[in-house]
Amino acid sequence: MVKKTLIGLMVASAATLSLSAPAHAAGEVWWGLTAQVEPGGRIDAEVHAGLGNGCTPRGPVTSAGFAAPLAWTEGGNFGRYGGHTTAIKRPGTYTASFPCSDGRKATGSFTITGTPPPPSSTTPKPPPTKPTTTTSAKPKPPATPKPATPAKPQVAVKPAGAPQTGDGSLG
Repeated sequence: MVKKTLIGLMVASAATLSLSAPAHAAGEVWWGLTAQVEPGGRIDAEVHAGLGNGCTPRGPVTSAGFAAPLAWTEGGNFGRYGGHTTAIKRPGTYTASFPCSDGRKATGSFTITGTPPPPSSTTPKPPPTKPTTTTSAKPKPPATPKPATPAKPQVAVKPAGAPQTGDGSLG
């Protein structure tokens, strides 16, 4: 029982190691590219030609997600090549690639964060605006309000009472 458990654990750990180890094809180029960027943000790329599966770039990194191709402007130890460019404003996942001097092609992907706009077929179009026409006639001045007519004064009515009818005494 113990022996079967130990064998099961060894098989499970070997499977875990084989799944977690990076699986690189023989011709795949190892290089770094910014994974996520804000719209209009800076994207960096780097390759080390002198280490492992690096390559010497033969051209710039291009992508539909770049405002301009990424030129290799920096160098360094171990055949390091690096550069920067700017992301476009439209969110989404894009693929970038560049050619190597040995004939391989390096590819990678990156994401411009944000909510992508809806497809253009469902985007409502604003109603057309009517062109304004200008006339050479003078505009009418604003109407002046008519002054309010004063109300006629009310006639004072003298009450009928004691002086006209008497004071009420019998006389």
